[in-house]
Amino acid sequence: MSDPSPARPTAPVLDVWCDLQCPDCRGALDDVRALRARYGDRLELRLRHFPLEKHKHAFAAAQAAEEALEQGRGWEYVEAVLGRVEDLEREGEPFLVAVAGELGLDAEEFDTALIDGRHILIVDADQAEGKAIGVTGTPTYVVDGERLDGSKSREGLRERVEEIVDRLLADQP
Repeated sequence: MSDPSPARPTAPVLDVWCDLQCPDCRGALDDVRALRARYGDRLELRLRHFPLEKHKHAFAAAQAAEEALEQGRGWEYVEAVLGRVEDLEREGEPFLVAVAGELGLDAEEFDTALIDGRHILIVDADQAEGKAIGVTGTPTYVVDGERLDGSKSREGLRERVEEIVDRLLADQP
């Protein structure tokens, strides 16, 4: 049976490839906030994990972010961790659990998730996909199939994302 209701256009998707121990990704939060403010629910922002080998706690942080997402506060947790990358560097996994507690999340469940590795496959899959599409550093944005690498410089990246998103939104019926 056919549905006579008009199809609702889907929001453009912006994948934000990120390492939660990366100071450059902390700087990219300003872009993410500005894009959220400008587009609201007309743009789907997705955190994609790309922990870099040089950051020894980034893989655990990505798993913790997935636990925060499962508990309903993913982006808030990501912002809290990125806002204190130096603390993550110094304290490691105990810091990740402490941040969860500070945000009112189930810190005990975070600790368990980091031990049992329930989110490892998600992080591994993101990292593998990132490598497959040419992500080499963070932050990297992918919107409408275009990869915008901010690992060397973020200058002009947000404006380029806005150009692409504005074009995609204008093309929708």
